Amino acid sequence: MNVEEEVEKLKVEIQRLGTKQDDGSYKVTFGVLFHDDRCANIFEALVGTLRAAKRRKFLTYDGELLLQGVHDNVEIILKPTSPIAAT
Repeated sequence: MNVEEEVEKLKVEIQRLGTKQDDGSYKVTFGVLFHDDRCANIFEALVGTLRAAKRRKFLTYDGELLLQGVHDNVEIILKPTSPIAAT
C-alpha cells in the first residue's frame, strides 16, 4: 500500500473513531487510534502514517513523534474537507 492510500484510510478511521466538531473537523486522541483493533490491522506504522498526513496538511496534532502511553491523550484533528467548487 502506498502512502496516499494509507493516508486516505487513516482519514476514514479518524472519522469512524473521532467526534465531529462544529467546523466539520474530526477530533480523536492518539490512544484511541493506537488501541483500536481495526487500526492495528490496517496500519503497520500508524505513527508514520500520521506524520505523512500531517506533512500533507490533512491533520494536525501537537509534537512531531507520538509514542504509545506517553502521548495517548494528544488530540489529533482531521481538518474539514472543503467542497470542490463546480466549474
